[in-house]
Amino acid sequence: MNKDQLFEQIKRKKSFLCIGLDPALEKLPKHLLKYNNPVLTFNKEIIDATKDLCVAYKPNTAFYECMGLKGWETLIETWKHIPTDIFSIADAKRGDIGNTSAMYAEAFFNKDQSGMSFDAITVAPYMGKDSVEPFLKFEDKWVILLALTSNTGSIDFQQQLAAEGKLYENVLRIASTWANSEQMMFVVGATKGAEFRNVRKYAPDNFLLVPGVGAQGGSLDEVCENGLNQQCGLLINSSRGIIYAGDGEDFAEKAREEALKLQTQMEAWLRRANLI
Repeated sequence: MNKDQLFEQIKRKKSFLCIGLDPALEKLPKHLLKYNNPVLTFNKEIIDATKDLCVAYKPNTAFYECMGLKGWETLIETWKHIPTDIFSIADAKRGDIGNTSAMYAEAFFNKDQSGMSFDAITVAPYMGKDSVEPFLKFEDKWVILLALTSNTGSIDFQQQLAAEGKLYENVLRIASTWANSEQMMFVVGATKGAEFRNVRKYAPDNFLLVPGVGAQGGSLDEVCENGLNQQCGLLINSSRGIIYAGDGEDFAEKAREEALKLQTQMEAWLRRANLI
């Protein structure tokens, strides 16, 4: 999915919602435990209940890797259940020396080899250009580079001053020379809402994946006020606030209700910005 196709989906659904599929077995509704694969059943019901309200799904791979072989099988089957016209993100936060990154890229992008072909993968930039390039060799895929994250510890490194500004500013500036906005996105946490105007100085045309709305306390309004661009340019992620909205047999309906609340707010912002 290219950037124009993503924007068309945003306009059609009047939404720039990304739903994080981060299912912890102990948090699932108890009635699902009777199934052979409760996590997969949970994911499928969440997807079926919300697929008309969101433009992306983002499984955090740690929630699957911790289950060993069955977890990987669940991740593959979850990816298969995501409609092909919805943007799929492997939230894997990979990044290593070139030949290792190349194998990570194969794992998440090469369906013939791994059974999965996500549209995008999150990547850590700490090891520099040669650790990111293997992912960029897949021309129809996206790298979503960590820039300014939503966790409190982001201040430890990301906002420290370096020779040419804050470290995250240098990440945005330098990484923008590795790929254009047709293949590179950045992670910027919603809890850093006031920084979005500054982020846009370095990445005016890129899409930003924005975690931290909801359970982490980020403000959707603040992000939109400072972060929207001419093609929306935002994928606002909500995980726990949606998928754990209910814990009974109606959990999928409750998830839909929460997704609808966010979609309604997003529609209002798209209209305010004259994007729909």
